[in-house]
Amino acid sequence: MLTGMQIQNFKAWKDTKVVPLAPLTVIFGTNSSGKSSLGHLLLALKQTVQLADRKRALHLGDENSLIDLGTFADCVHGHDLGQKIMFSLRWRLPQVVTVKNPLNSSEVFKGSELELSSTLRADKSGQPETESFTYRLLQGDAESLAVTHRRGDRTSLDCRPLKLVMAVGRKWPLEPPEKFYRFADRTLLRYQNADFLADFALQAEEMLERMYYLGPLRQSARRVYQWSGETPPHVGALGEHTIAALLAATEQGRKLNRGPNKKLQPFDVFIAGWLRDLGVIDSFEVHPVAEGRKEYEVLVRTLAKSPVVKLTDVGVGVSQVLPALVQAFYSPPNSVVWMEQPEIHLHPSAQANLADAFISAVQSNENGSPRGTQLIIETHSEHFLTRLQRRVAERRIEATDVAVYFVKREGAGAELEALRLNLFGEIENWPENFFGDEMGDIAARTLEAIKRQAAGEKA
Repeated sequence: MLTGMQIQNFKAWKDTKVVPLAPLTVIFGTNSSGKSSLGHLLLALKQTVQLADRKRALHLGDENSLIDLGTFADCVHGHDLGQKIMFSLRWRLPQVVTVKNPLNSSEVFKGSELELSSTLRADKSGQPETESFTYRLLQGDAESLAVTHRRGDRTSLDCRPLKLVMAVGRKWPLEPPEKFYRFADRTLLRYQNADFLADFALQAEEMLERMYYLGPLRQSARRVYQWSGETPPHVGALGEHTIAALLAATEQGRKLNRGPNKKLQPFDVFIAGWLRDLGVIDSFEVHPVAEGRKEYEVLVRTLAKSPVVKLTDVGVGVSQVLPALVQAFYSPPNSVVWMEQPEIHLHPSAQANLADAFISAVQSNENGSPRGTQLIIETHSEHFLTRLQRRVAERRIEATDVAVYFVKREGAGAELEALRLNLFGEIENWPENFFGDEMGDIAARTLEAIKRQAAGEKA
């Protein structure tokens, strides 16, 4: 789980400062305020990890990638290539990492969190290159072990408090950093006690590989879906693999429940239950069009006594929220799921109930163990927030497990304001015009009514 991030000089962000993240993190903001670019950088990092080319510091994207951010100049704040993009990610490790110095058995370093900080600059051709990166192994807020790899006239590798010892006969120059987080294999071979550095890079790769994204516009419903038994890693940025993921999870016998002592349900039945609780349908099933075929159709009943119809023949809200529900519960353990506007096309009651579904997702167990899912939600929904506040007040979720942020544009830059949610579900620093000037609209309407009544008009 990501526990914190900081971004500097990226798109609208001069400096986000350190942003603490919770299992359920919700980000609000006006249109074009810059909130989406926070997730876009994480997608660029993920697609860089997946790239075979180790020399490319940051894969900004193409027509086949998760996201296309254009050029490095497009990404730098103010389009100033003299600026450096800097970012820091801190995450909780699936298990405590122990580093032992093979040259000194008394030196043992442990940590439950890892932090990666990277600085990227433009090279002579305007392409991104890694100036430096630092790993910090942390136990609580205490630094256990840190290492910095820096490019320069003389590339350096500094580790503290463990001292790296050069191997006999390997006094070759250090290789520069690879990508934004990797040590070159030749660099690691230079030392007798540097094997743990490859483990740090592996931890970063695993964290980013477990990050999934669902965009604000999902694929429209189809009359027929293809599935040949594959297991997609996620539902896709457009939700294009939603039905395949649903079928795969059900076929594999995955079962979920909503809490202790609650009945376990097959994956498809579990998802159908949430769709029903959102109030968008009465029943939901996926069937092959004929025995032995790989074509499937999604059948729904909107009301208890209404006829069964295909997904294409009901409101668009069902097909838009289905990928969000499936991804929230389908993702592998310890995943980070970033969603934009999961509430789109839902009526207010369904938007509020969606908050309950996401609370369930971050608290869910599977096979007797916590799934450890983290949801980062970009939303415009006042109803989603109101339900979340209520559940905090009711202690259905702890205030410490929720983080709420508001993004606003100030001049050429964006600012991120943390909203303080107390134990009673109250926001202690409610931003001005957070959801528009509601009181101003009510007052203006009332004054206009008084004027028109005074002029003799009748309702």
